Amino acid sequence: MAILSVNAGSSTLKFAIYPVEEGVVKPSILVGNFEGLEPNGSPVLHYGYGGASETVPLVTSLVDPFTSALEQLKELIISLPKIPKINAIAHRIVHGGLLYADSVIATDAILSDLSQLNSLAPLHQPHNLEGVRAFAKAFPDIPQVLCFDTAFHRTISETASAFALPKEITDLGVKRYGFHGLSYQYIMGSLLDCSSRAKGRVLMAHLGNGASLCAAKAGKSIATTMGFSALDGLMMGTRAGALDAGVILYLLEKGYSHDQLERLLYKKSGLLGVSGISADMRKLRASPEPLAKTAIELFTYRVVREAGALIACLEGLDVIGFSGGIGEHDAQLRQDMIEKLSWLGIRLDQERNQNASKDQIVRISADDSSVEVWVVPTDEGMVAARDAQNLLEAGSH
Repeated sequence: MAILSVNAGSSTLKFAIYPVEEGVVKPSILVGNFEGLEPNGSPVLHYGYGGASETVPLVTSLVDPFTSALEQLKELIISLPKIPKINAIAHRIVHGGLLYADSVIATDAILSDLSQLNSLAPLHQPHNLEGVRAFAKAFPDIPQVLCFDTAFHRTISETASAFALPKEITDLGVKRYGFHGLSYQYIMGSLLDCSSRAKGRVLMAHLGNGASLCAAKAGKSIATTMGFSALDGLMMGTRAGALDAGVILYLLEKGYSHDQLERLLYKKSGLLGVSGISADMRKLRASPEPLAKTAIELFTYRVVREAGALIACLEGLDVIGFSGGIGEHDAQLRQDMIEKLSWLGIRLDQERNQNASKDQIVRISADDSSVEVWVVPTDEGMVAARDAQNLLEAGSH
């Protein structure tokens, strides 16, 4: 048997198949993603299987591209040898709100509840939920399991999750939820497997197009930079991060509509907005344009500033773990951040940092560093697959 983990976006669909042997979820044997599923896009399938990588153009019929992608995924699973029977499909759902922390099997009522949170994560939540509905049609006899990105942060205290707002507002569920929880759960587990110091005070940095930091003690989240929505905290690929609410009031006075503000804050800010070039850190590193350098410097500054706040919440630091597209691949960002935190006694081993493997956890701190620094390639799909397997086992008893 196996679990199919998926993450449905507005124009992408990521997937991975994890075999299950004697109740234990094993590393993925098939990993891939569809890109270009937006209207008038150029759909293509990338996947890796058996040590080989393939890229296949997606032929879309009159039906929508996402449905075509699901049909091609079904054909791919059938055509490849040694793919076990799929027993559940595990979906990453960004926001669980107040009602949902633990993973659940999807029902129409639950999907309806979760759709009420669409405005809190408009880049993700509506597409996550549409993905669940589409998979339920394409794979009608397989349970659809919902795994929440907010769940890992349920251990944050009431004080750390509260906003300084009137009770009638906070009673509506306006609080700090935190995100990237599936990733942080995987990073935390990996660090605990590799380092005894990870039982202490840990700062995890999930840095990518979406970016956040998480402070953990004894393996539990105690604070994080993202808040009520996925807009808060660090500067990101196209999101501004933490912003003075007075800016929103000012723009409203200037005539900005709700939709204009949503586009500005979610799609036109961050690295893209500051640089005017790209949301991709790799392109900015390669660009000679002064604004590309400005964007990188601001991103680094914001990471260091927020890191300082979380280290204060932790009352010290034992371990840092870098993950996400930027965190795993940008050695310069890691070096710049650690240099600015060197007052803590942190030291990088330059050779380890430059040669950090792209597919396995590795320590990059110097032997005399007061804080261990690790690069942890994340695997949200693995966490979702484990949750789905646990649910199936609980239901069978």
